[in-house]
Parts: sequence; structure tokens; C-alpha cells
Amino acid sequence: MSDPQVALITGGGSGIGAAVARKLLDAGNRVAVTGRGEERLRDFAEDLGRPEGLLTIAGDTAVYDDVRSAVDTTVKAFGRLDTVVANAGSATHDTVAEGDPDGWRDMVLTNVLGPALLIRASIDALKETRGRIVLVGSVAGFVHGPGNIYGATKWAVTGLAENTRRQVTEWGVGVTLVAPGRTETPFWDSYGSLPPGRLLTAGQIADSVVWAMSQPEGVDVNTVVVRPVGQPV
Repeated sequence: MSDPQVALITGGGSGIGAAVARKLLDAGNRVAVTGRGEERLRDFAEDLGRPEGLLTIAGDTAVYDDVRSAVDTTVKAFGRLDTVVANAGSATHDTVAEGDPDGWRDMVLTNVLGPALLIRASIDALKETRGRIVLVGSVAGFVHGPGNIYGATKWAVTGLAENTRRQVTEWGVGVTLVAPGRTETPFWDSYGSLPPGRLLTAGQIADSVVWAMSQPEGVDVNTVVVRPVGQPV
């Protein structure tokens, strides 16, 4: 019997990250989740009944020492690392010509620097397992929106995914970009309301992430764009 797979998920205490963690744990995997809010991580673990295969690690995805420590802690606890999921992200929901610049730095660092730091910190462990990097992007990283700075950060993630794939594929490491359309998650809390029309659930996006992770050896699913039916762009 093979050893359980091990995944590290940033921003794993809520939304898509939490949904991925739940599905992986249900399938018998071991999962480490990170987040800046210790209380949110604690509540998440309590809600799941504090399973033996779950590790929660507080830290900032845009601080390399925190990310490297999370990777080291995961490998020390579980003995290996098969997948990293760069899920942590935020949005200011404003525009380049009319928005408040005070919020932009944190968004750019979390959405763009964070995934790059996770790749850098985990690549040696992933080489050993011939594992996978999953980047959670957005439909906004494929279409243009008037003044959309959040979208610009997700365009960067789209580019980062392919640029990373071209380097790490020779080491047997796969790269998957999962780009959700409108999804009902805490992402919208700072917006003030949910957008109109049909929305996906975090669980539906998690299905795509887990599907990409479960492909047979030698298969590298690179880009998955998932929209709710009725989303025009």
C-alpha cells in the first residue's frame, strides 16, 4: 500500500482552499493549510474534528521565511510533499484610475509574490516526489476588465504558471492553473455583496483541483478554466 499523498495549501482555512483540504482529507490524504489568521485556522480544524491528517500553520504567504517554514514543517510532520496549492489571494475591488492605492500593495504581494515564493520554497521537495504545483488563478487572468488591478495580478499568475511549467517539467514536476469564474466564497466579503447571476461553489472548484491532482503518472493537466453557466466573460 502506497503512502498517503501530502498537500500544502495556502489560504486553506476558508473558501476554495478549505474545500480542497476537505476533499483531500476525505480521500485519505494528509494536508497542511496555512493562513494569516490563527483563529480561522483553529475554527477550521475544530469544524473538521481535528483529524490526524490535518496540520494548520499560521503565516504570511508573502513572507518567504513564513512560506519556507511552512514547507519545512509539513515535510517534517508528514515525511514528504506531493502537491502545493497556491490558493491565498485577495482583491480590493477597485480600479487603477479611481481606486485607493493603500490596498494595492498587499493584494499584489499576496496574489503574485505569494505563489512565486511557494514554488521556490517547495520545489526541492516536489522534485523528490515528482509532484505537482497548483496555482489558483481567475477568469480575470484571461479577460480584460476596465481598470481591473486584481485582474492584472491574475494575468501575472497565468503567466507564472506557464513560465514555471517550462522550467520544472524536466524535473518531472507538473503545473496546473485552475482559473475559476464567479464563485461564492469569502472573496466577496470586501466587495459588500455577491455578484448577480449563477455562482459556482468552492466545492465545485475544489473538484477541478483534485481532478487535476489525480491524473495518472505522465499526464500534466496545465490549464483549467471553470465558469458558471451564464457568465458571459
